[in-house]
Amino acid sequence: MKKQLLAASLLLSALTSFGAGYQLNLQGLRQLAMGGSGTAWPWDASTIFYNPGGLARLKSIQVYACGLFIAPATAFGNGIAGSSTRSQAQTFTPFNMYVGGPIQQDSRFALGMGIYTSAGVGLKWNDDWLGKYIVQSISLEALSFQPTISYRFSDLISVGAGFVYTMGLFDYRNAVPVETYYLGQTTEGEAHLHGAADGVGFNVGVQLKPSDNLQLGITYRSQVNMSLSGGSATFNVPKSLASSFPNTQFDSQLPLPQVGSVGIGYRPDEHLTLQFDLNFTGWSTYDSLRINFSQHTSSLQDMHEPRHYRNTLTPRIGACYKISKVVSLMAGGAYDPTPVVNNFVSPDLPDADRIVLTCGISVKPLPRFTILAAFEGTNALARTGNYMYYQNAGVYNFTGTYKTEAACVGIGAYYNF
Repeated sequence: MKKQLLAASLLLSALTSFGAGYQLNLQGLRQLAMGGSGTAWPWDASTIFYNPGGLARLKSIQVYACGLFIAPATAFGNGIAGSSTRSQAQTFTPFNMYVGGPIQQDSRFALGMGIYTSAGVGLKWNDDWLGKYIVQSISLEALSFQPTISYRFSDLISVGAGFVYTMGLFDYRNAVPVETYYLGQTTEGEAHLHGAADGVGFNVGVQLKPSDNLQLGITYRSQVNMSLSGGSATFNVPKSLASSFPNTQFDSQLPLPQVGSVGIGYRPDEHLTLQFDLNFTGWSTYDSLRINFSQHTSSLQDMHEPRHYRNTLTPRIGACYKISKVVSLMAGGAYDPTPVVNNFVSPDLPDADRIVLTCGISVKPLPRFTILAAFEGTNALARTGNYMYYQNAGVYNFTGTYKTEAACVGIGAYYNF
C-alpha cells in the first residue's frame, strides 16, 4: 500500500472542514433573522460577537440566551447507475449565551461575556455509499468564550474588544480498502479519527452613531490558530495488517480564518430599520495542512496536503419592521460564496456558493423581557467537482455533483436589568 495512507489524507480533509462549511453565522437571533447582518446596530447583548464596540450602547445589563436546531441534507450523484444517494437525516443544536452592559447607569464603560457556538454541524453518509473510502461520517463542534470590554467616548463613537478562546471536537469515520473474510462474510476495514483542538484570538470593533437614524460599524475578528494535540487514530483492520495500521496519536495545526466586517444601519422612520453588512473572510490561510503521527510505519507517514482555499466577500441585507411596541418582524438574505476551489471538492465538505433567506419575529410581553424566534433557509447551488485521493498503490479522482440544503430554526430570549 502506498506510504501516503488513505486515512491520513482523509483526516486532513476533516480538519479543513472544521473551519470552512461548518463555520456558523448564527450567534444572534435578531441578526440571523436579518440575513446575518448586525455590525452596525447594537440590538442586544449579542453585539458582543457582532461588534464589541456596540456593547457600551446598551441601556442596562442584559442576559441573553438562545438555542438553534439545524437540519442539513446533501444529495450526491455522478451519472453511474446506483450512485445517487442522500446523506442521512441529522439535527444539530448549537447555542449562544451573553451577559453584559454598562457597569452602572449612564456609565461609559461596559463589560460582557459571550459563550457562542462557532461550529456545530456534520454529515453522515450510508456506510456502503460510493465515496465510503473518503468519508462515512463527520461531526464537528466548536465553542468560543469571549470576555469583552467596551467604552463610549461620546454620542458619536464607541469601541470594544474581546479576548476569544475557542475549543473544538471532531469525530471522523471512513472505510479502509482492506477486507476480512470470516464465516462467509466480507468486512472492510475502518478508520475512526477523533480529536480536540483549541486556540486563542481577539474580536475588536468600532461603532459610530452620527444620528439616531444612522449607525455604522467596523469589526475585525482575528485568525485563531487551533492546536490539535494527542488526537486518536484508530484502525479496525485484519490482524495480519495491524502492524501496518497501528492505533496511534497525531498532532496538527488548524488556522480558523480572520473576518473583517463593515456595516450600516438606517432607520427611515420610527417603524422600519434597514441593515447592510459586507464580510471579508480570509480563507486563503488554508493553503495547506500538515499532520504528524506519533507512530510511523511504511503505510503510515506524516502528511502534507495542499487545499488552496480562496478569500471570500459575503454581502448581507436585513430589515426590521416594528408593528407595535410589542411585536417586530424581521427578514433578510445573503449570498455566501464558497472558499473551496475546483479539484478540492470533497464529499466530507461538498461546499458551494450559498443563497440564504431568513425571517423572524420578536415579542416583548413585559417591559424588560423579549422573546425572539428566527428561521434561516440555506440553498447551496448544485456543484460538480473533483477530489483526488489515495487508494492502494494509486491516485484516484472522485467526481460527482452535490446539492446541499439546510434549515435552521432558533428561539431565545433576553432580559434587561
